[in-house]
Amino acid sequence: MVDFNLNAESRKDEGKGASRRLRRAGKVPAILYGHGDPVSLTLDANELANHIKYEAFFSHILTLNIDGKEEQAVMKDMQRHPYKPVVLHVDLQRVKKGHKMHVNVPVHFLNDKTSYGVKQEGGVMSHNVTQLEVYVLPKDLPEYIEVDCAELKIGESIHLSEITLPEGVESADLMHDNDPVLVSIHHPRVEEEPVDGEEEGEESAEVPTVADEKEDKEGEDKGDE
Repeated sequence: MVDFNLNAESRKDEGKGASRRLRRAGKVPAILYGHGDPVSLTLDANELANHIKYEAFFSHILTLNIDGKEEQAVMKDMQRHPYKPVVLHVDLQRVKKGHKMHVNVPVHFLNDKTSYGVKQEGGVMSHNVTQLEVYVLPKDLPEYIEVDCAELKIGESIHLSEITLPEGVESADLMHDNDPVLVSIHHPRVEEEPVDGEEEGEESAEVPTVADEKEDKEGEDKGDE
C-alpha cells in the first residue's frame, strides 16, 4: 500500500469568510472528529491535490502531521467546487487502534471485459456499485474489494452475498439484510426498425378532410345528372 501523509495546522478562525480567505491563500479548510473533540484544520491545497489523484487515498489510513503531532485518520467526505478543480472542504475521522471503522471501500471488477457473457455471447455488462460500505478494524482495512466476473453469462448477476469479503471485513448492507446486485450481464439493446410505409413523420393512411368529403359529394351529384 501507498503511504499517505498530510501536513495540517490547527485553526481557530471559522465561518464562510475565514474559509474563503484560506482558499485564496492556497489552503483547504478541514475538520477532524471522532474519539475526542473535533479540531478545525488547514490543509495545503497542492499537497492534497497530489494525493486525491490516487483511488487508495479515499480508503486508506492517512497520517496527519498536526502542528508537529501525528494522528491517524480516514477520509469521510470531500466537498468539491461544482465546475472548478477545487476542493472546498474536507472531513476526516480519527482512527483508534482496536476500534472498528465505518468506511467505504472501492470495488474492482476483474475480467469484466473478457467474461464469458461479454466475450462469447456478446452481452453488455453493468456495474451497479463502485464502492461498498463496511465495518473493519484499522489493521484489516483493504485498499479495494475484488469481484471476479470471468464466468458470468448473459442473464446472470453477482450479489453481494456471493462474494468472499477480505478477512475482518463486515458488510453494512448484509448486516441490515440488504443484498444488492453488484454486477450483471444483459443482451445489448436493439432499436426497432420502422415498418415499411410507416417511417417516422409518415402517416400510414390519409385522414379525409371536410373539403375532401364536399368535393366527393359534388362529384357524385354530377354523376347522377
